[in-house]
Amino acid sequence: MSELGPVAWPPAPIKTERLVLRESEARDRAAYIELFASPEVGAYLGGPRPRDDLERAVPEVPGRRPGVFVIDLDGEMIGTVSLDRRDAERPGHVRPDGGEAELGYMLLPQAWGHGYAAEACAAVLDWFADTSPTEPVVLCTQSANTRSIRLAEKLGFIELERFEEFAAEQWFGVRAPVTSYAGTRP
Repeated sequence: MSELGPVAWPPAPIKTERLVLRESEARDRAAYIELFASPEVGAYLGGPRPRDDLERAVPEVPGRRPGVFVIDLDGEMIGTVSLDRRDAERPGHVRPDGGEAELGYMLLPQAWGHGYAAEACAAVLDWFADTSPTEPVVLCTQSANTRSIRLAEKLGFIELERFEEFAAEQWFGVRAPVTSYAGTRP
């Protein structure tokens, strides 16, 4: 059992039209460091981390924990998609006690603009809906990150509120469980 509840971890790799979503491997270490050191990636995530610090801190097999998928394109890591439990102490919740599944993703800048984030996130959301069909998923991003908000809306997230956190206005949305749509789909 993982932090995601009764979901078996790791799942079998998820294959999409162009991508494989899989557990992290040692060969992904350099890409993880690049991801977290990138000023473009860190623009709405508190800034990049110093490469020297990452070289010391990133383990041999980075990101190997329940809920983290490597986005693999042609055998190379181009980013990550994660589902984590939203900390009850943070603002933004759909349950009184918090702990909702929260979608997060990061892609290397050279992978931007090709639809990979949408493809990877949709696949992970479909996988999660199959394993936890009654559970909502939330997503939080800076309001200034208009690309992330457009992707959230494309994935079916509906804005619930905006609030201040990390010295910036945040956009908070929810993707309702599949069962809540029963009978309303065309």
